[in-house]
Amino acid sequence: MPLPPPVPRIARHIRRVHYQGFERDDGLWDIEGELHDSKTTPVPSLTERGAEIAPGAPIHHMWLRVTVDTQLVVRAIASSMDAHPLGGCTEAERGLQAMVGCSMARGWRQAIQERLGGVAGCTHLRELLFNLATAAFQSVQGAFRSPPDVLPRHLDQCTGWALSGEGVREHYPQFYRPAERKPEPCGQEDEQEQPAH
Repeated sequence: MPLPPPVPRIARHIRRVHYQGFERDDGLWDIEGELHDSKTTPVPSLTERGAEIAPGAPIHHMWLRVTVDTQLVVRAIASSMDAHPLGGCTEAERGLQAMVGCSMARGWRQAIQERLGGVAGCTHLRELLFNLATAAFQSVQGAFRSPPDVLPRHLDQCTGWALSGEGVREHYPQFYRPAERKPEPCGQEDEQEQPAH
């Protein structure tokens, strides 16, 4: 484990999330996501009185396949809920079709929240959808391409691609900007602004 050694502890919850991108023969792309939640100790079943869900057995096991074109516009969406805690959970699958026609390139999270937020959707399917866009960007050839004078979508969206960073200076010098002054760490500004007594 590359993290510092932890204090003594006991695992209680395990979530596995897996994404894959596939280039299709028809020129479209399938981006698939899988979410699997389990516990390390038995937990009560919410659908079968007196029953328990065994350690390692799925509490949530859900799948998504989102088909996009090369512009990252959703052309089709399919889902499966192999395991879910409540009988009504599968009702959330119907609402997913509202995402067809939406773009993963810009405003993806907002589109998900507007169409599938709250009781209109499923928390876990939303979580899979949120990060499906990142998998799509990594999969779809040309998703990062922009005309030379247009800022590529991925620039200034993370530390590595900061406009003031070495990655942009080397690979996109036309967009490089010197670093601006960083804000003070939280708490220090408040101390400086305190009036003298």
